[in-house]
Amino acid sequence: MSTREETGKDDPIIEDRAQLISLFASGEKLRDAWRIGTEHEKFVYRTADHRAPSYDEPGGIRDLLQGLTRFGWEPVVEGGNVIALRGPDGTISLEPAGQLELSGAPLANLHQTCAETGRHLEQVKAVGDELGLGFLGLGMWPDKTRAELPIMPKGRYAIMLRHMPRVGSLGLDMMLRTCTIQVNLDYASEADMVKKFRVGLALQPLATALFANSPFTEGQPNGFLSYRSHIWSDTDPARTGMLPFVFEDGFGYERYADYALDVPMYFVFRDGKYIDAAGQSFRDFLKGELPALPGEKPRLSDWSDHLSTAFPEVRLKTFLEMRGADGGRWSKICALPALWVGLLYSGSALDAAWDLVKGWSMEDREALRNSVPKLALDAPLPGGGKLADIAGEVLDIAAAGLRDRAELSESGDSETGFLEPLRETVRTGIVPAQRLLNLYHGAWAGDLGRIYEEFSF
Repeated sequence: MSTREETGKDDPIIEDRAQLISLFASGEKLRDAWRIGTEHEKFVYRTADHRAPSYDEPGGIRDLLQGLTRFGWEPVVEGGNVIALRGPDGTISLEPAGQLELSGAPLANLHQTCAETGRHLEQVKAVGDELGLGFLGLGMWPDKTRAELPIMPKGRYAIMLRHMPRVGSLGLDMMLRTCTIQVNLDYASEADMVKKFRVGLALQPLATALFANSPFTEGQPNGFLSYRSHIWSDTDPARTGMLPFVFEDGFGYERYADYALDVPMYFVFRDGKYIDAAGQSFRDFLKGELPALPGEKPRLSDWSDHLSTAFPEVRLKTFLEMRGADGGRWSKICALPALWVGLLYSGSALDAAWDLVKGWSMEDREALRNSVPKLALDAPLPGGGKLADIAGEVLDIAAAGLRDRAELSESGDSETGFLEPLRETVRTGIVPAQRLLNLYHGAWAGDLGRIYEEFSF
């Protein structure tokens, strides 16, 4: 989740809806300027006992952040606490229970993206080894209860933690017990955004299946392959889901702005502090009638903040966020942007992907989304068969899109190699969660502690 550093008091005041819509238009970029921004979260644990460290204990999360400053990262402070770091490789931030996230810099190709990931993991492992900390790449804590997890000292999280139980039963799990990989991608125009948004939403269940990696809850199999994805089905219906309106005629920036205006607010950031506005209306804010700030109208930074509090499977800001994947290890962090860059950054690949899904109805897309958390690649496909039946074809389309880009590494390798972990999943039919379950029921003999030994970074 995003980290605010400044109040934005010099931002323009929003006087009409056109300013809201213009923010999306400001994200339009020429193809040569399209970039790749990859975000990935990981769980932090004590190597001695697998406990999740608190923020301020010796050798805890604060010390981890401070230790990373030796690599040139600069602290971001809120309320006297270092709660993030910024540097050439983007931003390192904290999720509510101390999950460590890198929001990577906007980069030109996947070789740079994977190198950035490698630098980050080397740095956190170097500091973690000194502090007795390890890092786990999964979609959900495999063995922790909510009560066993610490809370990070970030103002927006306190507001969200109070609000989540009012609107769903699993929102606290989303905040405290999950990790994800995301990729942020650009668009050239409103029409280009619409097509990418539609393809991204329709194929998001495939990404969820390929990256499914959260089969355990509190030390036991939970009956799901991506429990993280299931959690989103009962987090907050007003700000999650598959957004059927994206596929309706006339969808564009204005329609998404209307959707976002109907998402209840969480907060307003003023003078370095988060003001609780949970459940209040941004439409009232536009009229100067927000109960949390009576008489004050929003600034553009407030609108940007608000857009970050909607959590659909694909999200629009000044770029598109692909949000369907569980957390995973290094190869998976590189594979997710490869999948979506291949599908969305080549005109012919985008057309081919759209041809594959354009006949699906709203009911088809919802049914697929709802079945994937349990079944992954075995989920029923619209029109018959299983999701696995199109997985190879989608990867072929993505590979063709990456070949179209012709972005070679210094050693002459193409970007298509980053798809190989997904190719292996399709060849075997075994998603990461199924591999974990096979180990749990087999070689591990029910000892889930082995996951820390064999699946850490």
